[in-house]
Amino acid sequence: MKIMISQPMKGKTNEQIREERAELVKKLQEQGHKVIDTVFENAPSDEDIAIYMLSQSIRYIGKVDAVYFMKGWEKARGCKIEHQVAVEYGKKVFYEN
Repeated sequence: MKIMISQPMKGKTNEQIREERAELVKKLQEQGHKVIDTVFENAPSDEDIAIYMLSQSIRYIGKVDAVYFMKGWEKARGCKIEHQVAVEYGKKVFYEN
């Protein structure tokens, strides 16, 4: 299964984001899943960075079978929107305990 990870990212560097998800990525890969990388490096300078990144995440929801929501997703604006999209479009959803 192709899986995308949704996690709170506000105020974090890409390095911090990757570190937070490293154990989960390893676990999912060991279970035979393909984890799609949605830690985007650059946003156009003439766009709102948060909205641009969210638009890219939504685009990737269309490419995966499931979205795995990490702890704290329900308090993060972008994660809540990703969750709504995933549920409304019938993607499988998983939650970190």
